[in-house]
Amino acid sequence: MAVNEKSVKRAADLRSQLQKASYAYYVLDAPDLPDSVYDRLYRELQALEAQHPELLVTDSPTQRVGAAPAEQFTSVAHNIPLYSLENAFDIEEYKDWQARWQRLEPDVKEADAVTELKIDGNALALTYENGVLVRGVTRGDGITGEDITQNVRTIRTIPLRLRMEEGPSGKQTPPPVLEVRGEAFLPLDVFEAINKKREAEGTALFANPRNAAAGTLRQLDAQVVADRQLDFFAYTLIMPAGTGDVTAPSDQWAALECLQALGFRVNPNRKVCGSAVEVFDYYSDWEEKRHDLPYLTDGVVVKLNSFELQDRLGFTNKFPRWAIALKYPAEEVPTILESVTVQVGRTGAITPVAELSPVQLAGTTVSRATLHNADRLAELDLHIGDTVIVRKAGEIIPEVVRTIVDLRPEGAQAYHLPSTCPVCGQPVVKPEGEAVTRCVNRSCPAILSGSIRHWASRDAMDISGLGDRWVQQLLDQGLVASVADLYDLTLAELLTLDRMGEKLATKLVSAIAQSKQRPWAKVLYGLGIRLVGSTNAKLLAENFRSAQVLSETGGDAIARVYGIGPEIAQSVRQWFVVPANGELLERLAAAGLQLEAAAETEGAGPLPFAGQSFVLTGTLPTLKRSEAKGRIEAKGGRVSGSVSSKTDYVVVGENAGSKQEKAEKLGIRQLSEEALLELLGE
Repeated sequence: MAVNEKSVKRAADLRSQLQKASYAYYVLDAPDLPDSVYDRLYRELQALEAQHPELLVTDSPTQRVGAAPAEQFTSVAHNIPLYSLENAFDIEEYKDWQARWQRLEPDVKEADAVTELKIDGNALALTYENGVLVRGVTRGDGITGEDITQNVRTIRTIPLRLRMEEGPSGKQTPPPVLEVRGEAFLPLDVFEAINKKREAEGTALFANPRNAAAGTLRQLDAQVVADRQLDFFAYTLIMPAGTGDVTAPSDQWAALECLQALGFRVNPNRKVCGSAVEVFDYYSDWEEKRHDLPYLTDGVVVKLNSFELQDRLGFTNKFPRWAIALKYPAEEVPTILESVTVQVGRTGAITPVAELSPVQLAGTTVSRATLHNADRLAELDLHIGDTVIVRKAGEIIPEVVRTIVDLRPEGAQAYHLPSTCPVCGQPVVKPEGEAVTRCVNRSCPAILSGSIRHWASRDAMDISGLGDRWVQQLLDQGLVASVADLYDLTLAELLTLDRMGEKLATKLVSAIAQSKQRPWAKVLYGLGIRLVGSTNAKLLAENFRSAQVLSETGGDAIARVYGIGPEIAQSVRQWFVVPANGELLERLAAAGLQLEAAAETEGAGPLPFAGQSFVLTGTLPTLKRSEAKGRIEAKGGRVSGSVSSKTDYVVVGENAGSKQEKAEKLGIRQLSEEALLELLGE
């Protein structure tokens, strides 16, 4: 299906603002946009990329569930990925989601769903062993979070020991291990009190309760966390079947009841709905009533009630297929369009930005808003001086929704995108079938600047100290024209930069030198190949252990890697056949960068499971699930949370449940722990 020009332009305009907002929120702990706006923009970009995979770029916010944990805390891998939810913004989108899962389960015409208020807070995963809290972990990037157990212990609505009922033979025995997931948040009255105190102390105020909760959870001093009185609602229970005296629930409603019995606070405003009409009635009812709640909620979470049905539906790469968040609409306000400026991105995308009379929107002052692309400009029919309606798309990124033509000043001039790049002055082009207008001058300073910033970013080469200011000066003085030039920089050359002292220059030279030790996967991501995000780069690097091997591999072979697919494979092949890219790799190799995976350490052995997918189910006799997962991955295998036709092995322990049944139906080979260890050579 040919890409719609409007869609291409819209996607390009959203990426940079989403990336900036995500980095500020998840890594810097300094969010600059409300979550609701981010969600709406994210959902829109995701829909565009799903419809047109060719729109995907390496740094698209949708390529990750999310950002990496900060360095102040210990990183912990989630036993089961902590997925985010797909979003819907009206009943039609909800029905589309319903139709999608029904196509996978054609015999299920209607299914009960549990509706719960979506708390505007921060997700936590709590692990209990023998009924005692042993670990509290943040969502992080969904795969790895941060261990903040000491902070979690200060939240009074999180029990340190599970509440167990008295049975016929005394107090019941808790399961050996169970995990509880839920949302930590700040009640509104507590949030207001915190901001009043900060104002009196002359400290910057928190923008909203969610940002305050996020900052609180990541405090190094647990006493500060205790003083801020965080609250918690539990919404997910994960436990092995048939262990201890607690019976594993068979559906979501029973799980919520069980959580409450175990001593957790569960949101009382929940309901079992038997149809889409009932779901939307609940959603509509709470759209007004939510403003009377003592905490913030930005929508409704809908989960299919039956766990058996949930197991059959499984997950996409990012979301459970059996749950969705039905979000409330964003706020809209009028303001005046004062002018339009143009930004040039790393890929050459030309993005118009509305400069507005400052206006309050969803709790922040907005003076700029994205206009997306030329198609969107034509739709809006913008004239300088127009009164426009602005909203926060996904309640994060401001965008112009429409123009009030009746209020247009006499003689107002229509705005059109320039025909030349505002940075380099070269003609811009709008490829047929695309919505994005681009500068195609690869020497354009804006494109070079973006490429170097991407190369130096934390997920790529992590060159500490190489910020925007220095990148721009390096380009302005002609010291770099590609990332390879960074490795030729001398101390004397850096000292020619404005306000670059010897101490700082020495550190930067050292940081650039240290980046040569980054692994092949980081280098591959840093190259900025279209569609290759950090996760895909890791997959490719694990399966093609050098740049030379990858460059010589056909597209079909690349596409067969689990999680890659034909679109990414085609993009990789297109990048490697460009002669200039081959020259770049030669220069990087000569500079000493790691263009191949590190040699196996002595005794590590081969990678017999490379490219193979495993699923673990049930309780293994001697190995913890994390231990089994680690051993499989050490041999090159991939461990997934759900069984599909692409699964190679299912490792089965006691009380395996529906995953084992699905493996039998699909004819997937099943392994005992003993058989797994034999395969591992142990």
